[in-house]
Amino acid sequence: MAGTSIGLVVVDVQVDFCPGGALPVRHGDSVIDPINRLLQSAAAQNTPVIATRDWHPPNSTHFTTGGGAWPPHCVAGTRGAAFHPGLRIPLMAIVVSKGVTETEDGYSGFDGTDTAGSSLYSLLHSHGVNQILVCGLATDYCVRETALDASQYGFSTFVVLDAIASVDIRQGDGQRALEELRDAGVYLVDTNAAQQLLSDAPGERRGVASKLEKPTFD
Repeated sequence: MAGTSIGLVVVDVQVDFCPGGALPVRHGDSVIDPINRLLQSAAAQNTPVIATRDWHPPNSTHFTTGGGAWPPHCVAGTRGAAFHPGLRIPLMAIVVSKGVTETEDGYSGFDGTDTAGSSLYSLLHSHGVNQILVCGLATDYCVRETALDASQYGFSTFVVLDAIASVDIRQGDGQRALEELRDAGVYLVDTNAAQQLLSDAPGERRGVASKLEKPTFD
């Protein structure tokens, strides 16, 4: 993968965040087909793929049972913490776990590490990545935090609109998150454009990015 400049980050597509799970995102499973298309394109180009996951201890302060905001979910080693069975994660994908300590919320993928203790930031740099595509769950929490951190760390960041879904605890949270991402310089694209970015040579990719218009919201 030496010399690769784009990477795909799939955020928290886990059983507990999909319908029937402990903390379901409405229509959370709708992201699976577009993400699988992106995974297929990434595999064809030998693009680095990183899948993040919540991996909480049972006594996490992130949970209502520990004084936090959320019902218990994605407890390490449980079925609910597994990736959705419909998600076709390639064997070469790197798994980054977050929220692993009792006091860690772990909203951003950049808060997590792989099994060797390497951070998402260091993993991306070790693969020569300077542009990333972000997709997964949920728009207004972990996708938002991961994409904002990526942009702040200097990565050209693209969020794939039809491969994300929002919690919307307050009506409009998902759209407000997209507005914040746009204002932070993140590109908002659809799966077709994302697949084109994955297949383009780096020089062509920079050209595509320079022509993208960040959408306006009414």
